[in-house]
Amino acid sequence: MRITKLTLGALMLAGTAAPAFAQEAEAPADPITITGSATVVSDYRFRGFSQSNEEAAIQGGFTVAHDSGLYIGTWGSSIGFNNGTEIDVFAGFAKEVASGLTADVGATLYLYPGSTDTSVIEPYFALTGTVGPATIKGMVAWAPGGQDSLGDASAVYTSADLAVAIPETPLKLKAHVGHSWSDSFLGGYDGNGKVLDYSVGAEVTWKVLTLGVSYVNTNERNPFKEAFGADGAVLFSLGAAF
Repeated sequence: MRITKLTLGALMLAGTAAPAFAQEAEAPADPITITGSATVVSDYRFRGFSQSNEEAAIQGGFTVAHDSGLYIGTWGSSIGFNNGTEIDVFAGFAKEVASGLTADVGATLYLYPGSTDTSVIEPYFALTGTVGPATIKGMVAWAPGGQDSLGDASAVYTSADLAVAIPETPLKLKAHVGHSWSDSFLGGYDGNGKVLDYSVGAEVTWKVLTLGVSYVNTNERNPFKEAFGADGAVLFSLGAAF
């Protein structure tokens, strides 16, 4: 997302003594940054599974970050269950720990307004590295058991993402692979709630707009694969960032 700095600008000071003079002083940059986005997607897939009954969805959110590394934000999407709305609230701390390597630790609270006993909190940890035009991110997220929506069950998700910007073009190539494990889900390729999801795609950016296309699939087995919208599909997205 595009980052918008909130700054005070430069303060112009003018003297009245002769000879007259003008002095330009630059105020320090504001430590707060605000980012946001609004997107339309042809299908909202979460870890390979459709959340919108394989129909289009409208999404948007914003993040407020401090230059110390602390951040907080929210994101929402239309969905095909639980009264039709998902609202995520997240907060964390991200900091560069070595040249080109950033660590990020935080938690996401998934909310479904109008529904009871459906919220899920999920702590996460991620490492993101940059090498030339390539960005590589690895993440692990854990939803602990004991939550009303999960009962005694828990879930773990690990993923790796690669994005490569093509120099001197607005094109970016992307790839993703993730692995879900839940002891509350009877699906999965081995019948034990283990599912692999993956995608490949590309994005083209023009000013604040980004057009994306990707192929998404899982190795979920039938009858779960088609019933839960986890089969292979080509997805499109159009987003605006600010």
